[in-house]
Amino acid sequence: MSYVTAVLPTDQPPLLHQAVDEAVRLLREGEVVALPTETVYGLAANALDAEAVAKIFEAKERPTFDPLIVHLASKEQIDLVADVPPEIALTLKKMVERFWPGPLTILLPKKPIVPDLVTAGLPTVAVRVSSNAIFRRIISDLGKPIAAPSANRFGSISPTSASAVLAELNGRIHLIVDAGACMFGLESTIIKIEPGSPKMFITIVRPGPITAEDLKVYGKVRYASRTVVDEASAAPGQLASHYAPKTPLRLLERPSDFIPEEGKRYALMSYRGEEKDGYLNLCEWEEVMMLSPGNGKLPEAAVRFFYVLRTLDMLGVDEIIAEPLHEHGMGVAMMDKLRRASGRHSS
Repeated sequence: MSYVTAVLPTDQPPLLHQAVDEAVRLLREGEVVALPTETVYGLAANALDAEAVAKIFEAKERPTFDPLIVHLASKEQIDLVADVPPEIALTLKKMVERFWPGPLTILLPKKPIVPDLVTAGLPTVAVRVSSNAIFRRIISDLGKPIAAPSANRFGSISPTSASAVLAELNGRIHLIVDAGACMFGLESTIIKIEPGSPKMFITIVRPGPITAEDLKVYGKVRYASRTVVDEASAAPGQLASHYAPKTPLRLLERPSDFIPEEGKRYALMSYRGEEKDGYLNLCEWEEVMMLSPGNGKLPEAAVRFFYVLRTLDMLGVDEIIAEPLHEHGMGVAMMDKLRRASGRHSS
């Protein structure tokens, strides 16, 4: 089915009211709409309406064994969709008081009200509260939690602008609410909390803007296994095919590993564009784009990450070469995504 996809701006109060009202109207009618969050744009539907949620999978061409995040208007709505085990209740309370609203998603035992399609049949539901005021207002006006994975076709690059959503889903959805560029540019961190002694175990299932350093005060932090296969995943966005551009991408851990092939056209995703890093002079690059020009600042790199990847993907080169980033803080999340994108084309 093909739609005329409208893009409604929000940069003036009357336009904002119109966009919010239209989004809520469509969501109440069981449709899907693209909405801004502080991380990436999401493709939203009423999380408690299985038929509406099915339209997310249809528009994205997303496999139904990949679960979705459920977004709440406030932390008080946790009890609507999840059962909080008493042994983690105090730790959970402290964490949501600090990190919500914000880019932290928490896996909790789900309640029956949440359709199995949302959780891919798993006993847990992924929940968070976005810090984007427009997104929360729409949830509040709707009066229902919203399921919203990234607003792109399955396996491609997550969108951080309304124009990127339009390029992915034009004709597949009714509406895109345009609130400009996303603040973080990386999907939310996903964690699970488990009882431990003397400290709780905090497992990072998907790295993101909230880092291990941020979480360590609440317990012993560990990362989930990076072994990823194309089957039912314990959390959203963990399949091997996520985050990959159409152009083959190679994460080049060392400059010495690169031998350009004659006749091939290459583009470089550079961390900071410094010659001393050893990548700029490896060949005559078709294009060089920097994540954090000259500075090497991970938060700046995170904001530009998907934009740079999408821009390089549109060049029509034979291969994108990516420099490694410092693997701490937000660099862990970006390196995770680069490894997944690189692995898709090498597998």
